[in-house]
Amino acid sequence: MFNYRMQLSARIEGTRSLVLVFGLSMPLLGGASCITGSGSGEALRTIDTIHGGAGPWVVAGYKMGDYAMHALGVPRGSPDIAIVHFSPAQVQYACVIDGVAAATGASLGKLNLGRTEVPLAEMRTTYQRRSNGREITLRVRNSFAERYRDVPREQLNERGREVLTLPNEDVFEFVH
Repeated sequence: MFNYRMQLSARIEGTRSLVLVFGLSMPLLGGASCITGSGSGEALRTIDTIHGGAGPWVVAGYKMGDYAMHALGVPRGSPDIAIVHFSPAQVQYACVIDGVAAATGASLGKLNLGRTEVPLAEMRTTYQRRSNGREITLRVRNSFAERYRDVPREQLNERGREVLTLPNEDVFEFVH
């Protein structure tokens, strides 16, 4: 376990900005790094139910959401989470939010999931535990973005299954 002292800033509710400084104890990214066996089938079914497919970007969102929920100690479906995905208004980058929804149980209707348009260089996802204000911000790694940018439609599910088996540190990283 590492103890991270982080200062994170994010828009969580409308235009309200939060800047929090806190100590967050969590395992390294490699903690639950890949989803295999029966867990992979369940993850893919959940992703497919929410998104209608399981391409690399939605699977990356799932892995990020799963990791954040464990790191913050919040169970799936809890109203104690608020999530904002910051991305360009382009399908592959916005797919991440559906993966986040699949992993966390958050939704637009529950008012605990949102998306804000930003340039690609600022893409990230912020997760906040409402009850104590703890939050983390994750983003896909540049190497992931380069490898999975513009995957042909007929290869999406195959490449998504590939991403599911990758270690977390090959898919995403902490911001700050």
